[in-house]
Amino acid sequence: MADELKMTFDPKTIEHLGVRMYSTLPPVLSELIANSYDANGSEVHILLNDSEKDAKEIIVEDNGIGMSLTDINEKFLRIGRNRRVEEGTQETADGRKVIGKKGLGKLSFFGIAQEIEVATCKDGKENIFLLRWEDIMKEDHEYKPQIIKKDEPHSPKEHGTRITLRGIKRESDFSAEDLAVSLSRIFIIDPKFRIFIRHNTDHEILVENDKKYAGLDKEVQWNVPTDVLLQSEYEKKTEVKGYLMTSKKPIPPQTNMRGVTLFSRGKLVNLPEYFSDSTSSHFFSYLTGSLEVNFIDDIREDVIATDRQSLNWGHPDMYKLREYLRSMMNWLERDWRKKREEAREKELDQKTGINVKDWLSKLPTDMQNLAGPILQALAKESELPAETTSAVVRSLHEIVPEYPRYHWRHLHPEIQNIAKDDYINEKYFDAAEKASRLYIQRVKERASIDSGNDSGDMDTAFNLGDGKLMVTACDDTTKRNIQGGQHLLSKGIVIGCRNPLTHNPEYTKKLVETGLYTEKDCLDMLSMISHLFARLDKAQLRS
Repeated sequence: MADELKMTFDPKTIEHLGVRMYSTLPPVLSELIANSYDANGSEVHILLNDSEKDAKEIIVEDNGIGMSLTDINEKFLRIGRNRRVEEGTQETADGRKVIGKKGLGKLSFFGIAQEIEVATCKDGKENIFLLRWEDIMKEDHEYKPQIIKKDEPHSPKEHGTRITLRGIKRESDFSAEDLAVSLSRIFIIDPKFRIFIRHNTDHEILVENDKKYAGLDKEVQWNVPTDVLLQSEYEKKTEVKGYLMTSKKPIPPQTNMRGVTLFSRGKLVNLPEYFSDSTSSHFFSYLTGSLEVNFIDDIREDVIATDRQSLNWGHPDMYKLREYLRSMMNWLERDWRKKREEAREKELDQKTGINVKDWLSKLPTDMQNLAGPILQALAKESELPAETTSAVVRSLHEIVPEYPRYHWRHLHPEIQNIAKDDYINEKYFDAAEKASRLYIQRVKERASIDSGNDSGDMDTAFNLGDGKLMVTACDDTTKRNIQGGQHLLSKGIVIGCRNPLTHNPEYTKKLVETGLYTEKDCLDMLSMISHLFARLDKAQLRS
């Protein structure tokens, strides 16, 4: 058994891998959390203590297997120890895949603290020792931590490690919630391993995976690989797993959430990135999520950077991965544009009460070509407030309704009702014939006549001498001309529309086949009949 503790090192190693590489709180604590996970802990508790402004400290305590004095000397205090190689396994006693590999994470302490106290219990013995940054930098190649307790008897039921960081190089106050969010973005948290954070005497906060995307207004989501219908020969494609999404509005750059984060064995190995040829793509500002690429930890060469912020993309295996991710991003962008447009159209339908696709289908081709791009732009442009977009769509619909040419004629309500179905089904001659029949019927009803001769009945109803219906007072030339026009036009409706379409089916067929009776002909006739109908409504019986 060792009589003293000893750390051997090159002073520059401590400085470069500790102070310079780890200068913010989340990465430092992530290393301590990873150690607790690798020590088979089921939970780790972090206390942020700044109740005394001049004596800030952070305590990280787990219920892992703890360390013996030998473990401390031969494992914890050895800089650069490769646990996986030395122990010949990549798993803990209960089958967890080990996160740690390089043996450098312990140096992260000194990125934010001047003094580190380590208290650990294992096999009924407790050891406590102290490391001071100032003392370490005074030594050359060897440093002996101060021992506070050495193999002192302790309850064999209690085990684990407590690390206290003092002399914190941080002026701002601690925030447990902010730290919880930051840590959720560094880990994909194992449900069998819980991380708790407490600020002073406040209630503990549980770090959960959902905190990664808290406050994000999600629009499109993909479970990878299930929802990614990408054809690829990449042999590891089924091992790339995760959850990706886009927001309804661009993700603010300061959140550092734009892009896809890569994880291996539950911990971040590559900061959010787009993995595309075109980082200027509009898509990039909406995309976030995480992918697990655990197989990279099995590559013989170490492809994970020391600070776990990036991967060695020059490695052949990593190049293949990047190419696959690039093709995935291209597929996702296409799928996003399609689904985003569909979602936007659905939202517009709900807010306006207008079925946009159905509306467009009922416009003439030339109008579809004009209105379509406007509606598509509104559906794609999610930065516009929904109220503004809805108002524009409603206004456009008011100006260009379904079957606009039909509605723009402002037909008499009775004519519109009887002719609409045939007009929509492009039975233009039927629409005009039914409208003329209805008008003639109403004239007869108003005049109380029905001789069986439609043309003669129009004479009886409207002639200037003794016609039964007066559409004007006929007390001056202008009014008599209007009355005469109603008379002759009504006869014209019988002779020019009602008779040809009713009495000669072959002629009706010929009109359609030769294009002699078009949509415009129908609309012109309906307009004329509507004009006559409106005057009929105001007509008075001759006294």
